[in-house]
Amino acid sequence: MNIHDKNHFPVYSAAPSRYKEMVYRRCGQSGLLLPAISLGLWHNFGDSDDLIKGRRILRLAFDQGITHFDLANNYGPPFGAAEENFGKIFVKDFKPYRDELIISTKAGWDMWNGPYGNFGSKKYLIASIDQSLQRMGLDYVDIFYHHRPDRHTPLEETMSALDQIVLQGKALYIGVSQYPPELMQRAIEILHDLGTPCLINQPKYNMIDRWVEDGLLQLLNENGIGSIVFSPLEQGLLTNKYLKGIPSDSRAGKGGPYLKPDHLTDEKINAISQLNNIAKEREQSLAQMSIAWLLKDARVTSVLVGVSKEQQLLDNIASLSRIDFSTEELNLIDQIISELKN
Repeated sequence: MNIHDKNHFPVYSAAPSRYKEMVYRRCGQSGLLLPAISLGLWHNFGDSDDLIKGRRILRLAFDQGITHFDLANNYGPPFGAAEENFGKIFVKDFKPYRDELIISTKAGWDMWNGPYGNFGSKKYLIASIDQSLQRMGLDYVDIFYHHRPDRHTPLEETMSALDQIVLQGKALYIGVSQYPPELMQRAIEILHDLGTPCLINQPKYNMIDRWVEDGLLQLLNENGIGSIVFSPLEQGLLTNKYLKGIPSDSRAGKGGPYLKPDHLTDEKINAISQLNNIAKEREQSLAQMSIAWLLKDARVTSVLVGVSKEQQLLDNIASLSRIDFSTEELNLIDQIISELKN
Protein backbone atom coordinates (compact mmCIF):
# COMPACT_ATOMS: atom_id res chain seq x y z
CA MET A 1 0.00 0.00 0.00
CA ASN A 2 1.49 3.31 -1.06
CA ILE A 3 1.10 6.40 1.10
CA HIS A 4 0.55 9.35 -1.19
CA ASP A 5 1.34 12.95 -0.23
CA LYS A 6 0.28 14.76 -3.41
CA ASN A 7 -2.50 17.26 -2.75
CA HIS A 8 -3.69 15.35 0.30
CA PHE A 9 -1.30 15.88 3.17
CA PRO A 10 0.80 18.86 4.15
CA VAL A 11 3.87 18.11 6.22
CA TYR A 12 2.60 17.00 9.62
CA SER A 13 3.21 19.17 12.66
CA ALA A 14 1.57 17.90 15.83
CA ALA A 15 -0.93 20.18 17.55
CA PRO A 16 0.78 22.20 20.32
CA SER A 17 -2.32 21.69 22.49
CA ARG A 18 -2.27 17.89 22.24
CA TYR A 19 -1.68 17.25 25.93
CA LYS A 20 -4.17 19.75 27.36
CA GLU A 21 -7.35 17.66 27.38
CA MET A 22 -6.39 13.98 27.34
CA VAL A 23 -6.48 12.09 30.65
CA TYR A 24 -3.47 9.90 31.45
CA ARG A 25 -3.46 7.03 33.91
CA ARG A 26 -0.55 5.28 35.57
CA CYS A 27 -0.06 1.74 34.33
CA GLY A 28 -0.19 -0.26 37.52
CA GLN A 29 2.66 0.77 39.79
CA SER A 30 5.08 1.45 36.93
CA GLY A 31 6.43 4.81 35.87
CA LEU A 32 4.52 4.67 32.59
CA LEU A 33 1.40 6.74 31.91
CA LEU A 34 -1.06 5.71 29.20
CA PRO A 35 -3.85 7.78 27.69
CA ALA A 36 -7.31 6.76 28.92
CA ILE A 37 -8.19 6.18 25.26
CA SER A 38 -5.68 4.30 23.08
CA LEU A 39 -5.91 3.55 19.37
CA GLY A 40 -5.90 -0.03 18.14
CA LEU A 41 -4.99 -0.93 14.56
CA TRP A 42 -6.68 -4.34 14.50
CA HIS A 43 -9.02 -3.16 11.76
CA ASN A 44 -8.78 -0.45 9.08
CA PHE A 45 -5.03 -0.59 8.38
CA GLY A 46 -4.79 -3.60 6.10
CA ASP A 47 -3.85 -3.52 2.42
CA SER A 48 -7.51 -3.47 1.40
CA ASP A 49 -8.26 -0.41 3.56
CA ASP A 50 -8.09 3.28 2.71
CA LEU A 51 -4.75 4.37 4.15
CA ILE A 52 -5.53 8.01 3.45
CA LYS A 53 -8.28 7.70 6.07
CA GLY A 54 -5.96 5.72 8.30
CA ARG A 55 -3.28 8.38 8.13
CA ARG A 56 -5.79 11.09 9.01
CA ILE A 57 -7.04 9.06 11.95
CA LEU A 58 -3.51 8.56 13.31
CA ARG A 59 -2.75 12.27 12.98
CA LEU A 60 -6.00 13.22 14.69
CA ALA A 61 -5.38 10.73 17.48
CA PHE A 62 -1.98 12.17 18.32
CA ASP A 63 -3.29 15.74 18.03
CA GLN A 64 -5.90 14.77 20.64
CA GLY A 65 -3.27 13.41 23.05
CA ILE A 66 -3.57 9.72 22.18
CA THR A 67 0.05 8.67 22.50
CA HIS A 68 -0.50 4.91 22.39
CA PHE A 69 -0.88 2.95 19.13
CA ASP A 70 -1.48 -0.79 19.52
CA LEU A 71 -0.69 -3.38 16.83
CA ALA A 72 0.03 -7.09 16.43
CA ASN A 73 2.10 -9.12 14.01
CA ASN A 74 -0.96 -10.63 12.29
CA TYR A 75 -3.13 -7.51 11.99
CA GLY A 76 -4.12 -6.85 8.39
CA PRO A 77 -5.23 -8.37 6.15
CA PRO A 78 -2.94 -9.86 5.05
CA PHE A 79 -0.91 -10.76 8.13
CA GLY A 80 1.72 -8.09 8.79
CA ALA A 81 0.03 -5.42 6.67
CA ALA A 82 -1.04 -3.19 9.56
CA GLU A 83 2.52 -3.03 10.89
CA GLU A 84 3.93 -2.38 7.45
CA ASN A 85 1.40 0.36 6.67
CA PHE A 86 1.85 1.91 10.09
CA GLY A 87 5.60 1.92 9.49
CA LYS A 88 5.15 3.88 6.26
CA ILE A 89 2.97 6.44 8.01
CA PHE A 90 5.33 6.58 10.99
CA VAL A 91 8.29 7.51 8.81
CA LYS A 92 6.40 10.32 7.09
CA ASP A 93 4.51 11.76 10.08
CA PHE A 94 5.64 10.53 13.47
CA LYS A 95 9.38 9.85 13.42
CA PRO A 96 10.17 13.24 15.03
CA TYR A 97 7.77 12.31 17.84
CA ARG A 98 9.03 8.79 18.56
CA ASP A 99 9.89 9.63 22.17
CA GLU A 100 6.31 10.87 22.72
CA LEU A 101 4.71 7.63 21.50
CA ILE A 102 3.94 4.27 23.07
CA ILE A 103 3.94 1.69 20.27
CA SER A 104 3.02 -1.88 21.09
CA THR A 105 2.82 -5.11 19.15
CA LYS A 106 2.05 -8.75 19.92
CA ALA A 107 2.66 -12.31 18.83
CA GLY A 108 0.85 -15.52 19.69
CA TRP A 109 -1.66 -16.21 16.95
CA ASP A 110 -0.99 -17.78 13.56
CA MET A 111 1.40 -15.69 11.48
CA TRP A 112 3.37 -17.81 8.99
CA ASN A 113 3.28 -21.38 7.66
CA GLY A 114 4.98 -24.27 9.34
CA PRO A 115 5.43 -25.29 12.97
CA TYR A 116 7.23 -22.13 14.13
CA GLY A 117 4.74 -19.40 13.21
CA ASN A 118 2.21 -19.65 16.04
CA PHE A 119 1.61 -19.96 19.79
CA GLY A 120 4.29 -19.17 22.42
CA SER A 121 7.62 -20.84 21.76
CA LYS A 122 10.81 -18.84 22.15
CA LYS A 123 11.57 -19.62 18.49
CA TYR A 124 8.33 -17.95 17.38
CA LEU A 125 8.37 -14.94 19.71
CA ILE A 126 11.97 -13.93 19.05
CA ALA A 127 11.52 -14.26 15.29
CA SER A 128 8.26 -12.36 15.47
CA ILE A 129 9.61 -9.31 17.28
CA ASP A 130 12.44 -9.10 14.76
CA GLN A 131 9.98 -9.22 11.87
CA SER A 132 7.67 -6.67 13.49
CA LEU A 133 10.49 -4.19 14.03
CA GLN A 134 11.56 -4.58 10.42
CA ARG A 135 8.03 -4.03 9.10
CA MET A 136 7.52 -0.90 11.19
CA GLY A 137 11.02 0.46 10.72
CA LEU A 138 11.58 0.73 14.47
CA ASP A 139 14.57 0.02 16.68
CA TYR A 140 12.30 -1.08 19.52
CA VAL A 141 8.67 -1.21 20.62
CA ASP A 142 7.56 0.17 23.92
CA ILE A 143 5.42 -2.85 24.84
CA PHE A 144 5.62 -6.40 23.46
CA TYR A 145 2.84 -8.85 24.34
CA HIS A 146 2.32 -12.54 24.23
CA HIS A 147 -1.02 -12.41 22.42
CA ARG A 148 -2.79 -15.40 23.98
CA PRO A 149 -2.28 -18.25 26.43
CA ASP A 150 -0.63 -21.35 25.00
CA ARG A 151 -1.24 -24.61 26.85
CA HIS A 152 1.26 -26.47 24.66
CA THR A 153 4.36 -24.44 25.53
CA PRO A 154 5.81 -24.33 29.05
CA LEU A 155 5.01 -20.95 30.55
CA GLU A 156 8.64 -20.67 31.65
CA GLU A 157 9.75 -20.78 28.01
CA THR A 158 7.29 -18.09 26.91
CA MET A 159 8.14 -15.77 29.80
CA SER A 160 11.87 -16.36 29.23
CA ALA A 161 11.40 -15.22 25.63
CA LEU A 162 9.69 -12.02 26.79
CA ASP A 163 12.49 -11.41 29.27
CA GLN A 164 15.11 -11.95 26.54
CA ILE A 165 13.33 -9.48 24.24
CA VAL A 166 13.60 -6.78 26.90
CA LEU A 167 17.23 -7.63 27.68
CA GLN A 168 18.07 -7.35 23.99
CA GLY A 169 16.56 -3.87 23.87
CA LYS A 170 13.82 -4.83 21.42
CA ALA A 171 11.05 -3.84 23.85
CA LEU A 172 11.00 -1.60 26.91
CA TYR A 173 8.16 -3.44 28.65
CA ILE A 174 6.35 -6.72 28.25
CA GLY A 175 2.74 -7.73 28.70
CA VAL A 176 0.28 -10.53 28.07
CA SER A 177 -3.19 -10.69 26.55
CA GLN A 178 -6.22 -12.71 27.66
CA TYR A 179 -4.33 -14.51 30.45
CA PRO A 180 -6.84 -15.75 33.07
CA PRO A 181 -6.11 -15.28 36.80
CA GLU A 182 -4.44 -18.65 37.49
CA LEU A 183 -2.09 -18.39 34.53
CA MET A 184 -1.50 -14.71 35.22
CA GLN A 185 -0.38 -15.48 38.75
CA ARG A 186 2.18 -17.99 37.50
CA ALA A 187 3.41 -15.57 34.83
CA ILE A 188 3.84 -12.85 37.45
CA GLU A 189 5.94 -15.15 39.63
CA ILE A 190 8.15 -16.37 36.76
CA LEU A 191 8.77 -12.85 35.46
CA HIS A 192 9.53 -11.61 38.97
CA ASP A 193 12.20 -14.27 39.34
CA LEU A 194 13.64 -13.33 35.92
CA GLY A 195 13.78 -9.66 36.90
CA THR A 196 11.54 -8.34 34.12
CA PRO A 197 8.14 -7.54 35.64
CA CYS A 198 4.92 -7.76 33.67
CA LEU A 199 3.65 -4.27 32.89
CA ILE A 200 0.14 -4.94 31.62
CA ASN A 201 -2.55 -7.42 30.66
CA GLN A 202 -4.75 -6.79 27.61
CA PRO A 203 -8.08 -8.60 28.09
CA LYS A 204 -11.42 -8.35 26.34
CA TYR A 205 -13.85 -6.45 28.58
CA ASN A 206 -17.12 -4.63 28.11
CA MET A 207 -20.54 -4.30 29.69
CA ILE A 208 -21.61 -7.66 28.25
CA ASP A 209 -18.38 -9.68 28.51
CA ARG A 210 -17.22 -9.29 32.12
CA TRP A 211 -14.99 -12.31 32.67
CA VAL A 212 -12.17 -10.13 34.02
CA GLU A 213 -14.32 -9.30 37.05
CA ASP A 214 -13.93 -12.89 38.30
CA GLY A 215 -10.53 -12.28 39.86
CA LEU A 216 -8.32 -10.91 37.09
CA LEU A 217 -8.72 -7.19 37.76
CA GLN A 218 -8.18 -7.76 41.48
CA LEU A 219 -5.06 -9.83 40.84
CA LEU A 220 -3.59 -7.20 38.52
CA ASN A 221 -4.32 -4.45 41.03
CA GLU A 222 -2.75 -6.36 43.91
CA ASN A 223 0.42 -6.92 41.88
CA GLY A 224 0.75 -3.41 40.51
CA ILE A 225 -0.01 -4.42 36.91
CA GLY A 226 -2.06 -2.30 34.53
CA SER A 227 -4.85 -3.33 32.18
CA ILE A 228 -5.78 -2.10 28.72
CA VAL A 229 -9.09 -3.51 27.55
CA PHE A 230 -10.15 -4.26 24.00
CA SER A 231 -13.54 -4.67 22.31
CA PRO A 232 -15.21 -2.06 24.55
CA LEU A 233 -18.21 -1.88 22.20
CA GLU A 234 -18.52 -5.67 21.70
CA GLN A 235 -17.76 -5.39 17.97
CA GLY A 236 -20.27 -2.55 17.58
CA LEU A 237 -23.13 -4.19 19.47
CA LEU A 238 -22.86 -1.61 22.28
CA THR A 239 -23.73 1.26 19.93
CA ASN A 240 -26.97 2.54 18.48
CA LYS A 241 -26.13 1.46 14.91
CA TYR A 242 -28.21 -1.74 15.00
CA LEU A 243 -31.35 -0.39 16.69
CA LYS A 244 -33.10 0.16 13.36
CA GLY A 245 -31.70 -2.70 11.34
CA ILE A 246 -28.30 -3.74 10.00
CA PRO A 247 -26.48 -1.02 8.03
CA SER A 248 -24.75 -2.32 4.91
CA ASP A 249 -21.44 -0.70 5.91
CA SER A 250 -21.45 -2.17 9.44
CA ARG A 251 -19.43 -5.20 10.57
CA ALA A 252 -22.57 -7.33 10.74
CA GLY A 253 -23.68 -6.02 7.34
CA LYS A 254 -20.34 -6.84 5.72
CA GLY A 255 -20.49 -10.43 6.92
CA GLY A 256 -17.33 -10.28 9.01
CA PRO A 257 -16.23 -13.16 11.23
CA TYR A 258 -16.91 -11.53 14.60
CA LEU A 259 -20.44 -10.08 14.52
CA LYS A 260 -22.96 -11.84 12.31
CA PRO A 261 -26.59 -10.87 11.60
CA ASP A 262 -27.91 -13.91 13.49
CA HIS A 263 -26.14 -12.63 16.61
CA LEU A 264 -28.48 -9.65 16.65
CA THR A 265 -31.44 -11.36 18.32
CA ASP A 266 -34.59 -9.54 19.39
CA GLU A 267 -33.51 -9.97 23.01
CA LYS A 268 -30.16 -8.31 22.35
CA ILE A 269 -31.68 -5.44 20.41
CA ASN A 270 -34.21 -4.84 23.22
CA ALA A 271 -31.41 -4.79 25.80
CA ILE A 272 -29.33 -2.44 23.66
CA SER A 273 -32.35 -0.15 23.31
CA GLN A 274 -32.72 0.00 27.09
CA LEU A 275 -29.03 0.78 27.52
CA ASN A 276 -29.34 3.44 24.85
CA ASN A 277 -32.09 5.11 26.87
CA ILE A 278 -29.80 5.29 29.92
CA ALA A 279 -27.09 6.84 27.75
CA LYS A 280 -29.53 9.47 26.48
CA GLU A 281 -30.40 10.40 30.07
CA ARG A 282 -26.68 10.91 30.66
CA GLU A 283 -26.42 13.02 27.49
CA GLN A 284 -24.07 10.48 25.97
CA SER A 285 -24.25 8.10 23.05
CA LEU A 286 -24.39 4.41 23.92
CA ALA A 287 -20.82 4.02 22.64
CA GLN A 288 -19.66 6.85 24.90
CA MET A 289 -21.44 5.41 27.91
CA SER A 290 -19.93 1.98 27.20
CA ILE A 291 -16.40 3.43 27.23
CA ALA A 292 -17.14 5.57 30.28
CA TRP A 293 -18.50 2.49 32.08
CA LEU A 294 -15.09 0.81 31.69
CA LEU A 295 -13.12 3.85 32.80
CA LYS A 296 -15.19 4.27 35.97
CA ASP A 297 -12.92 1.53 37.37
CA ALA A 298 -9.49 2.91 38.23
CA ARG A 299 -8.02 -0.57 37.65
CA VAL A 300 -8.60 -0.07 33.92
CA THR A 301 -5.60 1.89 32.71
CA SER A 302 -6.79 2.47 29.14
CA VAL A 303 -9.53 1.51 26.70
CA LEU A 304 -8.50 0.43 23.20
CA VAL A 305 -10.74 1.74 20.45
CA GLY A 306 -10.70 1.04 16.74
CA VAL A 307 -12.29 3.51 14.35
CA SER A 308 -12.83 3.85 10.61
CA LYS A 309 -13.80 7.54 10.69
CA GLU A 310 -12.32 10.60 12.34
CA GLN A 311 -15.64 11.58 13.91
CA GLN A 312 -15.86 8.18 15.59
CA LEU A 313 -12.56 8.88 17.30
CA LEU A 314 -13.67 12.32 18.49
CA ASP A 315 -16.92 10.82 19.79
CA ASN A 316 -14.98 8.17 21.69
CA ILE A 317 -12.68 10.75 23.24
CA ALA A 318 -15.75 12.72 24.35
CA SER A 319 -16.56 9.79 26.64
CA LEU A 320 -14.00 11.20 29.05
CA SER A 321 -16.21 14.18 29.85
CA ARG A 322 -18.33 11.99 32.12
CA ILE A 323 -17.12 8.71 33.57
CA ASP A 324 -19.01 8.94 36.87
CA PHE A 325 -22.14 6.81 37.34
CA SER A 326 -24.85 6.93 39.96
CA THR A 327 -25.63 3.78 41.92
CA GLU A 328 -29.04 3.73 40.26
CA GLU A 329 -27.49 3.81 36.78
CA LEU A 330 -25.05 1.02 37.57
CA ASN A 331 -27.77 -1.17 39.09
CA LEU A 332 -30.03 -0.65 36.08
CA ILE A 333 -27.21 -1.50 33.65
CA ASP A 334 -26.43 -4.66 35.64
CA GLN A 335 -30.08 -5.66 35.61
CA ILE A 336 -30.38 -5.23 31.83
CA ILE A 337 -27.21 -7.22 31.17
CA SER A 338 -28.24 -9.94 33.64
CA GLU A 339 -31.60 -10.39 31.94
CA LEU A 340 -29.89 -10.51 28.55
CA LYS A 341 -27.58 -13.31 29.68
CA ASN A 342 -30.42 -15.28 31.19
